[in-house]
Amino acid sequence: MAEHGVHDAASAVERHPAARVLARGGYVANGFVHLLIGSLIVAVAFGGERDADQTGAFRAVAELPLGFVALWAAAALLAALGVWHLAEGMLASRRRRGAAVWALRVSEWGQAVVFLFFGGLSAAVALGARPQADEAARDASRGILALPGGVFAIVLVGVGVAIAGVVFVVMGVRRSFHTKMTIPDGAVGRAVEGLGILGFIAKGIALGSLGGVLIVAAVRSRAEEAGSLDAAIRALLDLTFGPEIVIVVGAGLIAYGVFTVFRARYADL
Repeated sequence: MAEHGVHDAASAVERHPAARVLARGGYVANGFVHLLIGSLIVAVAFGGERDADQTGAFRAVAELPLGFVALWAAAALLAALGVWHLAEGMLASRRRRGAAVWALRVSEWGQAVVFLFFGGLSAAVALGARPQADEAARDASRGILALPGGVFAIVLVGVGVAIAGVVFVVMGVRRSFHTKMTIPDGAVGRAVEGLGILGFIAKGIALGSLGGVLIVAAVRSRAEEAGSLDAAIRALLDLTFGPEIVIVVGAGLIAYGVFTVFRARYADL
């Protein structure tokens, strides 16, 4: 009975026109967050000191006139998109069969957790919090490394993040995003597709770099080397042609942000 009740609630969310509107608004909010992150990453390549991650983006919004209004709007829309993905995960059996059902559910619920988390983060910044993602990651790493098997736990997290990065790159190369949206023909469609290819690959590189930072920190048992996306971007700066790579990643995330705004219009909901 409880399962049927949850299924009915998910169906009600999917059918409600307002839920679709809010979910599309969530894509717009997510797009603008990525636009800000990409811009901050490009600024870091030229010597900028702001945190080039989600917390840095939300803190930058908080400094704008009426920024708290934008933060509350982003919080509501991102949470709505998270709820939409929760519902889609519950209804996965209508679209898949066998083991594929749970693969789809894991994907949908994983996205739901991400959007709900960032919605909560936006609300926290609107309330006056000023979180530092790098510090939080280092504190968490210290605590985990102090536990038996903590090194392996962080390595697994890093491998998981790196795998997510590979998935994004593959989705960009294979243009898999076509399965989740109806892209129009003509010049607009070609532009959206190009933004999607560049954006997915760039986000994959960023996630892969973050996974690498976590793995290295775990292997060395040095929590101070762990961090967020900002730490990963600054690690890329140390590579040969590092600033150029970071500029490309930042530009790619800007492209991903623009693509996500278009996705709000063309997503199959």
